[in-house]
Amino acid sequence: MLSEYFEAVVNADTSPIAICNTEHIIIYMNPTAVKRYEKRGGAALVGKSIFDCHNSHTREIIESVTEKFRITPDLNKLYTYSKTWDGEDSDVYMVALRNKNGEFIGYYEKHESRIHEKSEG
Repeated sequence: MLSEYFEAVVNADTSPIAICNTEHIIIYMNPTAVKRYEKRGGAALVGKSIFDCHNSHTREIIESVTEKFRITPDLNKLYTYSKTWDGEDSDVYMVALRNKNGEFIGYYEKHESRIHEKSEG
């Protein structure tokens, strides 16, 4: 039951989120990620290696960060780089996913837009 709520939270996020397991296989993409990465395969990327859509430099970053997540149980979010995509500037982070015992079980990449939203109120 709770997983339905967690999926709803991820799907409601307007930033692309691609969740990977510790073998770097994409196990889930929210609708924003599917749309953002359409040219690279979109939903067909699920089940494939995250390295299939990253260059060697980015692969090194991912491997380095995931190793830090493995050996540092209190480390759960790390800034990796800034990127402009379709005119939108964003900071890119990797976020560790841990089970109830604090063991590293996967990660996701999180883009945080530098565009400030305006209140509707």
